Amino acid sequence: MIYRIFVEKKDNVQARKEQADIKTLLKIDAEDFRLVLRYDVEGLSEEELTAALGTVFSEPPVDNVYLETLEIPEGYKAFAVSYLTGQYDQRADSAAQCVQLLTRKARPEVKCARVYLVKGVSDAELAAIKKHIVNPVESEEVGFEKPETLARETVEGAPIQSVNGFIQMTDKEIADYHKKIGFAMSAADLAFVRDYFQSEKRDPTETELKVIDTYWSDHCRHTTFATELKNVKINSENKSIEKAYHLYEDLYKELNGNRPDKYPCLMDLATIAAKKLKKDGKIDNLDISDEINACSIQIEAEIDGKKEQYLVMFKNETHNHPTEIEPFGGAATCLGGAIRDPLSGRTYVYQAMRVTGASDPREKLEDTLAGKLPQRVITQRAAAGFSSYGNQIGLATGIVDEVYHEGYKAKRLETGFVVGGARKEMVYREAPKAGDIIILLGGETGRDGCGGATGSSKAHDSHSVETCGAEVQKGNALTERKLQRLFLNKEATRKIK
Repeated sequence: MIYRIFVEKKDNVQARKEQADIKTLLKIDAEDFRLVLRYDVEGLSEEELTAALGTVFSEPPVDNVYLETLEIPEGYKAFAVSYLTGQYDQRADSAAQCVQLLTRKARPEVKCARVYLVKGVSDAELAAIKKHIVNPVESEEVGFEKPETLARETVEGAPIQSVNGFIQMTDKEIADYHKKIGFAMSAADLAFVRDYFQSEKRDPTETELKVIDTYWSDHCRHTTFATELKNVKINSENKSIEKAYHLYEDLYKELNGNRPDKYPCLMDLATIAAKKLKKDGKIDNLDISDEINACSIQIEAEIDGKKEQYLVMFKNETHNHPTEIEPFGGAATCLGGAIRDPLSGRTYVYQAMRVTGASDPREKLEDTLAGKLPQRVITQRAAAGFSSYGNQIGLATGIVDEVYHEGYKAKRLETGFVVGGARKEMVYREAPKAGDIIILLGGETGRDGCGGATGSSKAHDSHSVETCGAEVQKGNALTERKLQRLFLNKEATRKIK
């Protein structure tokens, strides 16, 4: 049996905020604006539901609760919004976990939606409000009918098919196939793959092509930064820039010499200073290992008057494209992704910094580029997403700085930086070998699958916001916080290679 619960704050700050945004941005002055949370719950007895109502789903002093039906008063227009199927819903997941703690039985199925009741608007104004609230890349308008079951249907995948005739394709056919599938790699890359599989004397599977596409994308291989630098001309009046580039040219000759596998590129330009310092013995505290998810250094830290050997790790992450199309989740997982890497090195992340770039968030709604979210929406929702994730995991963010420039209207800049640390004795390292046990730890992040990581490497158009759902993740801060706390346990971390 499915129970339906409606919960509304008696003093609904969130509803007032959204009403104010609609008035400011859309110039729609609604008489009243209500926001009600809807929970559909399956797998509870009536007694268990009663116990959970006032402990999990609501706080009696501040919430009004309505069971099964929500009255829509005269003069109000109502609509409901829910995440797309497959998108991770933290509210539903947290509610299910809390109910399981309460009942100590199997975890129930929980599905959430937000119900909006608006008074004093026309049908056209309601449509504008829906467009403002519903981001098609992550959510959709849903009906008011109760489903028969909340169980997710498991669909058996079709057998993996080979791309018949791939190795016989001409360059023209390769270009057409490239456009049809929507690869992130170039048509020239795809032709190179064809030539490789010709040497294998077989056609590849579509999965093989998708995996290659993922690992050859800007997201994974940073192909833009690997572009060869030729005929560089510096027009800036700042002579320090030209001087720095000439210094790079000298360092390139010194460190790379005549190596055939090296060529000048932006990635080399960014990293050559560290190579020079290491060669000259000036960064002897660099922590060298096969774990290169985050930069790691060894220091002597003084804690409560006692000196201890510590590992300190630094990491930054950009999440420009996901934040552009889904600001809250994009900025949240920017921070979560940055935390993940020093966390994989078994260090506890203590501090963060956020530097972002946006166009003028005060611009008029009608000046928004076609197919894009308004700058104000991106800026405010991204700030809320980063803040939400940081607060849930318990991370202090020391610097928050947003740069406003017209150039960011084409693509937002979203970067998160973190610092982590742990006593050196907490971390055990040894190369993995056959027979080792592999444990996958983490939380659901949505329907991010094969091709999910390549979205930020593609050119986008005015329809991208409607077709990029698989490129959006939803952060699971609470699960990452559990892992952070687990890695404070020396007995646990010393078991991990």
